[in-house]
Amino acid sequence: MVNIQKAAMIGCGAVGATSAFSLVQSGLFSELVLIDANQEKAEGEAMDLNHGLPFARPMKVYAGTYDDLADCFLIIITAGAAQKPDETRIDLVNKNVAIFKSIIPEIVKRNTEGILLVVSNPVDILTYVTLKLSGFPANRVIGSGTVLDTARLKYLLGEHLHVDSRSIHAFIIGEHGDSELAVWSSANVSGVDLNHFCELRGHYNHMEAMERIYTDVRDSAYEIIEKKGATYYGIAMAVRRICESIVRDEHSILPVSSLICGHYGLGDVCMGVPTVVGRNGAETVLDIPLSGLEQRKLMASAEALRKVLDGIEL
Repeated sequence: MVNIQKAAMIGCGAVGATSAFSLVQSGLFSELVLIDANQEKAEGEAMDLNHGLPFARPMKVYAGTYDDLADCFLIIITAGAAQKPDETRIDLVNKNVAIFKSIIPEIVKRNTEGILLVVSNPVDILTYVTLKLSGFPANRVIGSGTVLDTARLKYLLGEHLHVDSRSIHAFIIGEHGDSELAVWSSANVSGVDLNHFCELRGHYNHMEAMERIYTDVRDSAYEIIEKKGATYYGIAMAVRRICESIVRDEHSILPVSSLICGHYGLGDVCMGVPTVVGRNGAETVLDIPLSGLEQRKLMASAEALRKVLDGIEL
């Protein structure tokens, strides 16, 4: 029996530690165990987080081992090599697949009832690898997908239009990486067609603006890594948002990475598409309307992922 108020963070690098900080502030869990290949690093992060608990809510935060996973409801995996300047997420494949081949069997030995949330890059590849190595039902193995990319799109559109980004409804879907695509055909601002709203704000060069904003979204991680070495605040908040939807059983629609089985004419690949997320994980994958061009781009994104997966031995 898993404890719905207990979570684990496997990997205490920049993303793992910042995600743990975000979760401590969220009040979602009463217990959080930190696991890292460097035990002292996990212990140090736990100490630092505990010292802030008087400003948050009572909870137990500690450095542990795989044995502490037995009753975890949510196991978040951020372990792996970090993306370096001039390195794509796909370039990380071999290094991180090898790491996951050592991590996932250790999890499964102790826990077969929880939900696995993969955050490490390349997230779509590693979500698929986790699914196959774990043998878990597809709904209980999800990746952070394009949740952060979608937030970046909403932020940049909000800046462009001088409107609250929370009022913008648009998705980035596909691979969390260079082949991702923006679904412009259904994008809107609180029900108002995006192009119409742009014109209300005095913007008429729609194609030019869409291409610029999409490129900025797609390449933003590279720019952040070049400037400060790593991205972690945005993804930490995305992790918190996904956890909220799962723990609170919100049935929110988020573009997490999960197994695609016939949706959009695709199959046997994990990628970020709008999904109903709740207590059971990825509950329903949605087929949102796409233009012909968007459908072709999504198929190309899936083919790029499939080509990488075909070269991995599991």
